[in-house]
Amino acid sequence: MIELQNIVKIYKMGEIEVPVLRGLSFHVDRGEMVAIMGPSGCGKSTLMNIMGCLDTPTSGSYFLDSAEVSKLTDSQLAELRNRKIGFVFQTFNLIPRTPAVTNVELPMLYGNATNRTKRAMEALEKVGLVGRAQHKPNQLSGGEQQRVAIARAMVNNPSIILADEPTGNLDSKAGLEIIHIMKRLNVEEGITIILVTHERDLAVHAQRIVSLRDGQVVGEEKISQYETRASVPSREIKP
Repeated sequence: MIELQNIVKIYKMGEIEVPVLRGLSFHVDRGEMVAIMGPSGCGKSTLMNIMGCLDTPTSGSYFLDSAEVSKLTDSQLAELRNRKIGFVFQTFNLIPRTPAVTNVELPMLYGNATNRTKRAMEALEKVGLVGRAQHKPNQLSGGEQQRVAIARAMVNNPSIILADEPTGNLDSKAGLEIIHIMKRLNVEEGITIILVTHERDLAVHAQRIVSLRDGQVVGEEKISQYETRASVPSREIKP
């Protein structure tokens, strides 16, 4: 589904060139759950931005569903992002003073979707937050805010969810709950999940761990089928 070939990303700061990705190559199969790990500054977030069509590589090729992304126009990239990719960030990125259900509806505004509230409520149900639909972000815990963000990411039925340190601002219990929700979306709904995390005890819930260092892939580890598929929590998540 995703294939990156010899991706190079160089940022220019005046006359200084700062290489971030240095010939990186790897692939993600459809329906796979992959965790990306590595020290700070290794290029994880830059890689996620490229995979999410938010940035373009300096050189190399990125294929999404066999289409070379670098050849798409800005409008085609925007349509691709809205139709195929959901994003979950460390800082939640919810709109303050706006109810959870309205936050979840936001991605549907760009495509003039119908039945927005119904679909938003269905997404909130999948993350166990129907009872919090009218609560504003400051009335929700950190874990609940991230669950709203996951509902927002999945409301357009994307084939891919990109999660950049989604547990970074959460305690260990809430972080594990978020990983369990993503694992369930992968197992039960077949959504491809690409997760960036510093925490190995969360990464092992994926099918494969890709390790980065200095802008390159330095290792891959397959996780056993038992660890990946066993004990997927039910939908009945308590707020």
